[in-house]
Amino acid sequence: MANSPQSKKRARQNEKRFALNKARRSRIRTFLRKVEEAIASGDKDAAATALRVAQPELMRGVTKGVVHKNTAARKMSRLSSRVKALG
Repeated sequence: MANSPQSKKRARQNEKRFALNKARRSRIRTFLRKVEEAIASGDKDAAATALRVAQPELMRGVTKGVVHKNTAARKMSRLSSRVKALG
């Protein structure tokens, strides 16, 4: 357990940061799930719209340090190719 004032403060900061990052990750997953559901339903317009809305959210996760840049790029690439493949 944290004993020094500095380590106590660090523990508080970590708790706050964990809660924020958890919320951000959850938000990103929600947006990605909406794209997945639109793809599954076969609606190309809805999927393209959901993808356009999800993209900035995913990139925001990169700037906040929640998601690695390459992970975000890979997810966007795979989702966009699947949306494109919808007839």
